Amino acid sequence: MPELPEVETHIVELRPLLKGRCVEGASVFWPRTIAEPDPDRFCDLVRGRRFGELQRRAKYMLLGLDAGWTLVVHLRMTGTLRVVPSDREMDRHTQVVLGLEGGEELRYLDLRKFGRFWLVRDADRVLPPLGPEPLSRHFTGRWLHEVLARRQAAIKAVLLDQRVGAGVGNIYADEALFRARIHPERPAATLTLKECQTLCRTVRHVLRTGIAWRGSFISSYAPPSGVPGRFQARHQVFRRTGEPCPRCRTVIERIRVGQRSTHYCPFCQRVAA
Repeated sequence: MPELPEVETHIVELRPLLKGRCVEGASVFWPRTIAEPDPDRFCDLVRGRRFGELQRRAKYMLLGLDAGWTLVVHLRMTGTLRVVPSDREMDRHTQVVLGLEGGEELRYLDLRKFGRFWLVRDADRVLPPLGPEPLSRHFTGRWLHEVLARRQAAIKAVLLDQRVGAGVGNIYADEALFRARIHPERPAATLTLKECQTLCRTVRHVLRTGIAWRGSFISSYAPPSGVPGRFQARHQVFRRTGEPCPRCRTVIERIRVGQRSTHYCPFCQRVAA
């Protein structure tokens, strides 16, 4: 958290607020947030730059700046970006501030301080190995089947591997596996081509639905507007432990898969014989 829909919501909400605006100054209150370059150099380089295109890659935000620079932002667990009037009282969790022309500021807030910024000319250099975007034409059942054929780990763990499910995280993996009727602990290599095609469809469905509802509101996360997303009201298994399955009324259970909390229906998602 945040996952692909939450990061996409960030981009959608920030695009009209930032595109074309110049950065007039910068302050860094938590130096570790700036992964590259060092904080002082970051402030010098970003000053005077104008925002261009804003894009997303997996869970990363790529905030284009002029002169070939890109501000890469990874929100990690609790990060969020807000555009606010410069005279608004500073939240105590504010880590980075970029002053914008027109009397506003882009503020980065992060309760747990895990988020990171990179100011680079080549964004691909700092991004980890990533698979195809799940909403792109390259993410197909046949491609997934070929990838899973070499993986013996549990399908839930493999789906969280960003080389497979770029941008997919714990929430949307649980929801997609439930809709596909696949047990989260099932060895990935045992999925058939038909099951992989179904899983691709359900991954796309939950991600698109998550985007449509502006993501899930979990704990301290909220999008730039401050208005919480509403997809959490449509979770069918995630954090529904002890509640009846919406399909069969069996009690939803919680287990750990690859050190991640995992929610599933033991009837609808039975392990294949």
